[in-house]
Amino acid sequence: MKLDSTKYVFVTGGVCSSLGKGVSTASVALLLKSMGYKVNIVKIDPYLNVDAGTMSPYQHGEVYVTFDGGETDLDLGTYERFLNQRMYKVSSITAGKVYRNVIEKERRGDYLGQTVQVIPHITNEIKDLIKEARYVEGEEVDILFVEIGGTVGDIESVPFIEAIRQFSLEVGKRNTLFIHVTLLPYLSSSDEIKTKPTQHSVAKLRELGIQPDILICRSEKDFSKNEIKKIALFTNVEERAVIKSLNLDTIYEVPISYMDQGLDKTICDMLGIPYTPPNLSSLISKIELFKSLEDEITIAMVGKYVSLRDAYKSIYEALFHAGVENRVRVKVLNIESDKVSEKELEEILSKVDGILVPGGFGKRGIEGKIFSAKFARENNIPYLGICLGMQIMAIEFARNVCGLSEANSLEFDLKTPHPVISLLDEQKRVVFKGGTMRLGGQKVIIKENTIAYEAYLSKEVYERHRHRYEFNPEYIPSFEDSGMVFSGYSENGLVEIIENSNNAFMVGVQFHPEFQSSIFSPNPIFNAFVKAIVELA
Repeated sequence: MKLDSTKYVFVTGGVCSSLGKGVSTASVALLLKSMGYKVNIVKIDPYLNVDAGTMSPYQHGEVYVTFDGGETDLDLGTYERFLNQRMYKVSSITAGKVYRNVIEKERRGDYLGQTVQVIPHITNEIKDLIKEARYVEGEEVDILFVEIGGTVGDIESVPFIEAIRQFSLEVGKRNTLFIHVTLLPYLSSSDEIKTKPTQHSVAKLRELGIQPDILICRSEKDFSKNEIKKIALFTNVEERAVIKSLNLDTIYEVPISYMDQGLDKTICDMLGIPYTPPNLSSLISKIELFKSLEDEITIAMVGKYVSLRDAYKSIYEALFHAGVENRVRVKVLNIESDKVSEKELEEILSKVDGILVPGGFGKRGIEGKIFSAKFARENNIPYLGICLGMQIMAIEFARNVCGLSEANSLEFDLKTPHPVISLLDEQKRVVFKGGTMRLGGQKVIIKENTIAYEAYLSKEVYERHRHRYEFNPEYIPSFEDSGMVFSGYSENGLVEIIENSNNAFMVGVQFHPEFQSSIFSPNPIFNAFVKAIVELA
């Protein structure tokens, strides 16, 4: 189904953050894609960072990496997982990127001596970046969804709200739709759902020149038709366009909930586009399968940022996908590697079915991770090391199997006599930190008759990277002599995958497989990891 020109759906948020705008946006986009429309999603973040690459995971959660090497907000991962399609750099717009572009143009003289101002120069740049995103892999999409980060009323988001107000006038109101995600708090003391915060949020949005067409109302408790009527009356929104968004067992049920309330039909009607029932049969069958699962496995995730779930959001989701594929529920036991002693760690790890060490930077908690890899190797517990987790696996193997007791990474010890992990050659000349790592999708060449080949069933795959350090090739012979298998290499010879041949499943990957996993297509390495745990349980 192809439209003559792109339609635009803008999603804003009100009352407070963390309402799930990303899930709501992805869910609505999935409904339209399931009708046969070609869609794309843009995330606008009003912070002044050019991208998310230099931020701590404690700030906004994990840094998600697109196939073309963009370091972005984690919401782009949500979009990919729901739509089962790639997002690209063009889908990430930040205030930093906007202001940088405008300042560069001013320095070149592009504005011909004008006074450069927020209106029109910043707002025009925002509109231009939105328009660029309507092309995906050389083809114009039918519907472009644009999620505005932050909360309506925040001072930093005002230029973006103004830009989309102008945008609607320029492309025509019949070609745009505004969805506002808001909160209906429940007060237990009075046993009431309160609509006033939503009324005030919409009033603020209208002050800025935007009347929402649809309200998605987040609430931890169901609310009645009377509340819907009240909200519609005081926000000037049709009753059919006031949508409940309640807590569900999984986020993947959200599109189904919206469809059951007729949101798909309402959107098509408001945009004036043909409606066909969305085909969500594959998603529904996955959810039904998940709800029928009774068996459970426990995986210890030994990391640095486990106190914030969003710091490893893609890993949790990839484990969920692999669990459904292997017909088992996956319980993740988070362990902050620098907060527990070796004795405590040993006691915890002795009770789990698998161990995962994720990526990270810096030396905090490293010894706890190395102990975890050692425990997995000595007790034949399935182990998956991702990026830093692969390097941890290599350091532990060097120290305790190859006899290189002082082996380490140059990231943690510049004076180590055995730098089994060293800086990539191209990184030695790097000065600026932002956007300068080895980033994005890279070809991985896989050896046959290995765990990796059995997982991927292919000699060549593409996986996404985000790192500065690599396995030092000088140590390959001694590792191989001790039983380590190097099962994956990059095109230019960098080590990508290592496997301990003495264990049932002990695999380290330099890339981030979690960035290429969806409920429709679980990542092969995660699938193999969970499968190995199930078979050993």
